[in-house]
Amino acid sequence: MSKSLPSKYIVQLGKFVWTTMWRTMMSQLAPSNKSGDYVRPPSQFRNNIARDSDYPPEKGRYQLFVGMGCPWAHRTLVVRTLKGLEATIPVSVVYPSSDEGIWVFETTTEGCKDMPQLYQLAQPGYQGRYTVPVLWDSKTKTIVNNESADIIVILNSQFNEFATYQELDLYPPELQPEIDQWNEKIYHTVNNGVYKVGFAQTQSAYETACQELFTTLDQIDEVLATNRYLCGKKLTLADIRLFTTLFRFDIVYYGLFKCSRRRIQDYTNLGDYLRDIYQLPGVADTCDIESVKRDYYGNLFPLNPGGIIPISPDPTSLTALHQRQNI
Repeated sequence: MSKSLPSKYIVQLGKFVWTTMWRTMMSQLAPSNKSGDYVRPPSQFRNNIARDSDYPPEKGRYQLFVGMGCPWAHRTLVVRTLKGLEATIPVSVVYPSSDEGIWVFETTTEGCKDMPQLYQLAQPGYQGRYTVPVLWDSKTKTIVNNESADIIVILNSQFNEFATYQELDLYPPELQPEIDQWNEKIYHTVNNGVYKVGFAQTQSAYETACQELFTTLDQIDEVLATNRYLCGKKLTLADIRLFTTLFRFDIVYYGLFKCSRRRIQDYTNLGDYLRDIYQLPGVADTCDIESVKRDYYGNLFPLNPGGIIPISPDPTSLTALHQRQNI
């Protein structure tokens, strides 16, 4: 009668080999400090668009490169849609290569086949990460900005003369201090916090990041009991930055990233808040659930070596009625 399980020696060897490989791959995918905490490298292209700069606002001059699964790129698509800049700033969608670990183009763009080549075209000898989103200047063939937090501010204000919805200001001066406070808190504990949970390389790093994540979500849920949006009745960039993480939470972060204490749909107010923003005109068109699942489960090999893509929650929940407008 054959044994149903491998011997302890095979198990021990397998664990040693896999752990060694996992740590090697994670060091490239998600650099960490000595405590095992994920440390996100900073963006390196931080130029602005302004009348008196090298990059003045012009219709059709600039282009967005985005990956549909990426929450940071998704922010730029939402703001572009809400402002009505589709005719002013074209979008090129890139796709993750599971074998190469890079973003690739469906068709050659600017003579490039992938994002590393585009970055090298912009800055020969560039040594940083090849991330999206990218705000590209087609005239000078360079990257203006690759920091999503900057790009959404740029899209909100610097192309207003071309915008369909010029009256919409997602970063009004009177709310900027409050928006900035929310952005700071949410970035560290939620936007980047889910990655700190999912990419943690020690148990203590995981537990700390997980506690910080859900403490903030609990606090936001309380605020939303009396506020329609984070800063009151007005939608702001703080809401957009939170939304793209919440949209992915139950689909990806809850399971794959082990953010498993609670789903967004289990919260009293956060679930309706997510539906509220999702149902704003044009926003749903920027949300691609299948790309999100494929990009995370299919490409983050160290977290999902089997490559199995799970069946997602019922997407019709996002279109269910809510009463947020009455708050």
